[in-house]
Amino acid sequence: MTQARQDLVLDNPWERHGWILAAIWLVFLAFPALGVVEETQGRPVLRALHLGLLLGFAVVYLWAFIRGQEAQGCGWTRRDHVVVIGGFVLMGVIACIVGTLIGAEIIGAGAFMAALAAWGFPTARQGLIGVTATLVACAGLLVATGELTDLWPLLVIPALVGSFSQLMRVLTDGDVKRELLQRDLAVTSERDRVARDVHDVLGHSLTVISLKADLAERLIPVDPDRAREEVRQIQSLTRQSLAEIRATVAGLRIARLAEELDTAAAALRDAGIKARLPDDPDVVDPGLRITVAWALREAVTNVVRHSGARRVEVSWGPTWLDVADDGRGLRGRREGSGLTGLRERVALAGGRIELAHGLAGGDGPGTRVRVVLGSQAPGSPTTMEGTTSPPPTTARTPAPTGTGALPPSRQR
Repeated sequence: MTQARQDLVLDNPWERHGWILAAIWLVFLAFPALGVVEETQGRPVLRALHLGLLLGFAVVYLWAFIRGQEAQGCGWTRRDHVVVIGGFVLMGVIACIVGTLIGAEIIGAGAFMAALAAWGFPTARQGLIGVTATLVACAGLLVATGELTDLWPLLVIPALVGSFSQLMRVLTDGDVKRELLQRDLAVTSERDRVARDVHDVLGHSLTVISLKADLAERLIPVDPDRAREEVRQIQSLTRQSLAEIRATVAGLRIARLAEELDTAAAALRDAGIKARLPDDPDVVDPGLRITVAWALREAVTNVVRHSGARRVEVSWGPTWLDVADDGRGLRGRREGSGLTGLRERVALAGGRIELAHGLAGGDGPGTRVRVVLGSQAPGSPTTMEGTTSPPPTTARTPAPTGTGALPPSRQR
């Protein structure tokens, strides 16, 4: 079993908690137990023996059921096959032994065998074989005791349990296959996208570099200055191509700006923070969106985890991001690893971070985190006092409900 399939199976509640549902039905073993008690009046040893067998039946059923569920999530081993298939056979042997005492009343145990076969066997097809064998055995017992005509309705219980369990098993396996197919399609689509991006970047750039290199080689003897200029252009084009390749690779590791905006909206809403967020990620310079996405994630994480804010406003422009809240503010606290790491990332992108008081009306001065990138970044101060953000772009306001936080664990 592949790791992806294991993850999907373990995420399925039927697979993770199905044994609880299996254990609930053990209460119906009370009927065979009552039959044993009635048939063993004055024979305490025989009663204890058969009640012990029913208890063993229940233990084997749960053990085999749980082992089968675990094997479907983690992969089947020879021991798993022995426990599940052997447990099924042992349950049949116990049922036959107790059935010699209580007769057709033991048919109720067939429901447990049918459920084990449907849910616990390695494949749905093997489960169908197990369910069918159980029903045939129950019908054979009625025929052997001559009670098929009078007690055939008893077959309805194991038939219904087996049919329902088998149907749910088939539907569950179908869902897993569908999710795996969707993941494969997503991987294929992403692989095609990367191939297109790399082709678009390298195909054009390498062609131009090759032409300029040939031209520079021919110009060296006749026009050295022109040749040096061509070499400088080759260097510039090479750096540009390298930056584009890095951006393409980075796009595989982090979410797009639009996805970060949706994540921020959900986190703020879950934390009960009223938020005003921009709508259009296309406003931000495409070359800066990766950095802005990281900055948005870190800033909103800090708001949710540390600010104690009730309100936050986010705005952005082509080369800047502004996140302001009405929380308790920094109040002289040193920056944590989250802001420090973000400051380093922004610096590598040629930008800076400015910190100032945020929105009024809260429990403190609030905090404003402003990220400036591109041509606006050099030569500007790193802190602001009482400044206000530029007007936000068209905004949306998610309704505050519940509690929650962003996934990344950062500190302000």
